[in-house]
Amino acid sequence: MKRIILLFLICGCLSVSSQNDTRSALELTLQDVIELALTQSPDILNARHTFRSKYWSYVSYKANYLPSLNFSTSPYFNHSINAITQSDGTETYVSQNQLRTNAKLSIDQNIALTGGTLSLYTNLDRIDALDNETHTYKSTPIQIYYSQPLFGYNSLKWDKIIEPLRFEEAKKNYVEMREYVAVRAVSKFFNLALTQSNVKSAEINYENAKTLYSYAQGRYNIGTISENEMLQLEINMLSAETSLMNYSLLLDDYMEDLRSYLRISDTRPISLIIDDYISLKQIDQVSALQHSIENSPDMIYIERIKKESDNNVAYVKGNTGFRANLGLQFGLAQTSRDLEQAYRNLINEQVVSVSISFPILDWGRDKGKVEVAKSSRDLIYAQAEQDRKDFELNVIKLVKQFNLQPNTLSVAYKQDQTAEKRSEVARSLYMSGKSTILDLNSSIEEKDSARRNYINAISNYWHLYYTLRMYTLYDFEKDMAITEDYKQLLK
Repeated sequence: MKRIILLFLICGCLSVSSQNDTRSALELTLQDVIELALTQSPDILNARHTFRSKYWSYVSYKANYLPSLNFSTSPYFNHSINAITQSDGTETYVSQNQLRTNAKLSIDQNIALTGGTLSLYTNLDRIDALDNETHTYKSTPIQIYYSQPLFGYNSLKWDKIIEPLRFEEAKKNYVEMREYVAVRAVSKFFNLALTQSNVKSAEINYENAKTLYSYAQGRYNIGTISENEMLQLEINMLSAETSLMNYSLLLDDYMEDLRSYLRISDTRPISLIIDDYISLKQIDQVSALQHSIENSPDMIYIERIKKESDNNVAYVKGNTGFRANLGLQFGLAQTSRDLEQAYRNLINEQVVSVSISFPILDWGRDKGKVEVAKSSRDLIYAQAEQDRKDFELNVIKLVKQFNLQPNTLSVAYKQDQTAEKRSEVARSLYMSGKSTILDLNSSIEEKDSARRNYINAISNYWHLYYTLRMYTLYDFEKDMAITEDYKQLLK
């Protein structure tokens, strides 16, 4: 008896605490939770920083095609004995004590079409002989240098193909991540909402079980029910109490999980408001598939990896077999011990260099590298096509599942209402002695199960809806593609 009294006190405290929490609770709808998640959840913060990183990588890539202005200097002090070639061709050891300084200012431009590099620079060198305190200048007022690989790999050409795809994929990935955050928010919302509903049902069941047990004791005392039936009602009461305590603990876990994900600093208990309104009843399968092909980053990813495999083949071909490089240099230069004279009576300088390399006998090593690269490319192409088919089939499957949800939700709602009424009727019949304890227990289980099924049906609807948005990056309510102000992300 003392144990029963203690259990009553515990449940009474839980009930009072629950009532107080409801009055002071932080009430949130599903849209409130999604908006908070899209604003301050850890996932969205990570997505922003990832996009910023991709953006600056793209900026760095574009800078490769713009002229760059560079300054360089490399002072060199030498106090040592070195072998110096004389005018007659012999060498002799000479003690050197000199300082060499230089300054170079250049404008460099990569040529994407050919893969070459064009440089325009001016240079001034000075050698100081420290022992006799003399110095000499060499000026190069203007010099043009061009380096061109012949029949080689042109990384600039391939970067212009791949890098824009990579950046477009990064933009789509950010929008997709936003929809993924919405999907996670839906899951966390309904985890807590279902548990809150279970707690509410458990509280009602426990109160009803207490009432029925008290009523049964009176009937047992006058001999209208058996001891077995009274004990069954006591078991029902204790089971209801156990369920209430277990659901209450689970409620705290889900509430803190949602609070953490939304980064809510408000310590008030969270009370979720379930709205059974649904925005769409059907989504056209063909339209959804077309939107997914046009908008999904997965399609860009498939195209990118195919281009990257082509790039790898070109890289291997360009770095095996015959290779050559052409260098051209034209300019004006002069030397003098006087700085002003070093810029007068300039003489022409022309340098042409050609380097050639090709294997004579490599036992098929280069050919093997090329064939391996081609085989890898063909495998990636095949996998990419399979990924594309799987993606399209998944979209079609999701649309079919979503289009079933409105009807499923309607049936679940009717079942919930009917089960609730049946539970009330069964309880009244039992109180009047016209029904059995088995029928009463069955009605309670059906009521609780129907309520859970109804909430799960709402959850499935919204989970599938936002999953379809994630796959298609399309807002079916507004009938428009989902985009983002990417400039705002960089602030």
